[in-house]
Amino acid sequence: VQLQAFGRGLVQAGGSLRLSCAHSGRTFSSYAMGWFRQAPGKEREFVASIDKHGIETIYQDSVKGRFTVSRDNAKNTVYLRMDSLKPEDTAAYYCARTRRTKPRREAGLYDLWGQGTLVTVSS
Repeated sequence: VQLQAFGRGLVQAGGSLRLSCAHSGRTFSSYAMGWFRQAPGKEREFVASIDKHGIETIYQDSVKGRFTVSRDNAKNTVYLRMDSLKPEDTAAYYCARTRRTKPRREAGLYDLWGQGTLVTVSS
């Protein structure tokens, strides 16, 4: 089982970008999914998570109201829509799966990670 992220890009501040993450297995709809990011020289941090049904979501405070996590279980894909982007959002973004069913912030609860996809926001 793998996770593959798509949607890397360079955008201007205030712009938008949507990341996608495809799950290759047949258990996608059984588990919650999350997005994390790591900026240069910083530790990886939680961004957003969504429950297995696509109903319940949680966000890091700095992205609330700007980012939206969603999923399409029929397509085995989770999305991160990012609006009103800021230069401080520049980072490598990672999707991940937790075997929990509810959304979670703790990176240690995620057991499957995709490769990072780079988002650069210019000022």
